[in-house]
Parts: sequence; structure tokens; C-alpha cells
Amino acid sequence: MNTSTPPEPAATSTQAELIDCDVHNYPLSLDALKPFLPKRWNAFMDQIGFKGPPDTGYKGGYAFNARRDATSPKGNRPGDDPDFAREQLLDAWNIRYAVLNSLYGIPFIPNLDFANALMSAINDWNAAVWLDSDPRWRGAILVNENDPLASAAEIRRVAKDPRYVQVLLFARSFTPYGHRQFKPIHEAAAEVGLPIGIHFGGGLRMPVTACGWPTYYIEQHTGMAQAFEAQVISLVCEGVFEQFPTLKVALIEGGFAWLPALMWRLDKNYMGLQHEVPWLKKLPSDYIREHFRATTQPMEEPPDPRHLMSIIEMIGNDEFLMFATDYPHWDFDAPDRALPSIMPQELRNRILHCNAETFYDFKRT
Repeated sequence: MNTSTPPEPAATSTQAELIDCDVHNYPLSLDALKPFLPKRWNAFMDQIGFKGPPDTGYKGGYAFNARRDATSPKGNRPGDDPDFAREQLLDAWNIRYAVLNSLYGIPFIPNLDFANALMSAINDWNAAVWLDSDPRWRGAILVNENDPLASAAEIRRVAKDPRYVQVLLFARSFTPYGHRQFKPIHEAAAEVGLPIGIHFGGGLRMPVTACGWPTYYIEQHTGMAQAFEAQVISLVCEGVFEQFPTLKVALIEGGFAWLPALMWRLDKNYMGLQHEVPWLKKLPSDYIREHFRATTQPMEEPPDPRHLMSIIEMIGNDEFLMFATDYPHWDFDAPDRALPSIMPQELRNRILHCNAETFYDFKRT
């Protein structure tokens, strides 16, 4: 259940275990990143008047697309104050672990050297400012899809910090992630034992939809599922999971109700076109169930909750869904309201914490 201003949780929560797989944090300002950048790039930013990466231009009706109560007294924007986020999210909901997906628009910057420097700065800032502030935070390694070799080196560098639990990419890319040019990223992620998280959003090179640029945020927000579908098809059909059989992928903030139809269509086409992809050893749907997971937020909400349960059954894997709040965004899902009441307790427990514990290694050493 989405709400921009959710009620305060009860003083005694029934959620004994809760893992949040999608939380967003942002630098207070560019000055917050300067200690983590070489002097060359600090001078460069001052010289060109750099104010930050461009965004997509689509706004959700609220400042920073955020909950109206999510700005701390000392913050400039929601998600820039780890102390306030700890109180409003971790403490309020008794969250055991929360994965920070720092959505900084690195792929939007055409200067690869500068983009790569910012990539490293974001990851170092995240560790020093957020991960150091509370042991419940976990990080995602932000990489630059436009430079897979530099991204692979960054993965190997940052993964030495065991608090990082995944590699982070945007859903909209200039070409699907199954293409062989991304092999260095897949290889590095598999080597260090981290899953890849593909998150809502992405670059400015390609339109949001397959038909071009929409007008309104509601179109962008709904149509982003097209990008997730394209990435799933590409990663499966290009044989990424035959090359890297241990690699896992999380689909973050992309919904999941579209998955059954995608699996049916892809399996049917495979029956007639498998000569095109002879490296596949099993049905595409088998790769999807084995290698992919999805977060719950934004969860499709049919008028009859039984239909949602049918969709989950059609996916065919009780380990597929992992809970997420999307804090501090406007469509934040409160843990006590997000899942339908008719959901069996065993499945509820899987979604709220068990599946994430299996998918992520929260106790890496």
C-alpha cells in the first residue's frame, strides 16, 4: 500500500525480522563528495560550475520525489542525513538490515574519466558517511555502465569492504546488459560473489518507452517495466548465466506482475527459435526463476488481492520476492501495510526477511 505520509508504526511491532532491500541516500551537497575526489576533479568541478549529474526531468509531484516528512531538520533533501534516516526507518520499523542504493547519475556524465572519479567518490562517501554510522546499513557498489572495464576494477576494489552486498546498475541503459561488452562487470561481480542489482531509472540516451519519450511522470513510472523486461530477456538469451552460473540479479523497483507473461512468451519463442541461442541448456523461465529476484516495491495492487497471490504462484518460486520500502520516496511502502492480509504467514516471512538473507550475504568477511 503506497502512502506519502504513512502513519507512525505501533510501539510494539509484530515484525520480529525485517530486511529492507531498497533505501536511497544522497550526498548533502557536492561539497560532501570533495574529500573523496582527487584535487584535479575538485578543481574541474569548480572551473565548469558543475552542479551534479543531469536528471531525467520527470518529477512525481513532490520535492525530490520523496515523502513530505522525510527531510531532516539539518538536511537539504530527503535521504541526505544518516541519523535521521536511522531514526525514521531503521529504528521506527525495527529493521535488521537495509540496502542503500545510491542513485547518483554517473552514466549521465559524458566525460568518462570524470564519471569514473565520481563513481569511486560515491562509493567511498557511502562507506564513510553511511555504512560507518550504523551497522545495519549495507551498501551497493555504484558502477558506470559506459565503462565496463573501469566498473570491473571498481567492483573488485570496493568489494573488499564486506558491508557492500551488491553491484548497482540502472534499468535503462544504452544497450541491454546481456551484450558481451558488459562481460567485465558480470565477471567481476561473479568473482567477488556479489549479485547485480538493476534499479528503476537510467540514462538520458534512450527514451523511457519503446515508442519514444512520454509526457508525464505517471507514464515514465509505469512504462519503466519495459526496461526491466528487456534486461531480463537479454541476460538470459545472451547466455550470461551459462558463462557465470553463480551470478544472481535483483530487479529493484520494477514491479513483478509482468514476469509470468514474459516467461510464457519467452519459453514459447524458445521452442521455435532455440537454434539462435544454442548455448542455453534449459528453458528461459528456468534461468529466470534460478537467477533473478525482485523487490516488492512498487507492488502491483489488483482490486482483488487473490489475483496478486495468483501472480506470485505463477512466478513459481517462493524465494523470488524480497521486501523493500523505497525510503524516502513518495511511494514508500510501510512494512505493516504493504503485503495483503490474505498472504500466508510462511510466505510473508520469506518476503519480509528470509529471501533477502538467502540472496544477499549480510555477514561477508
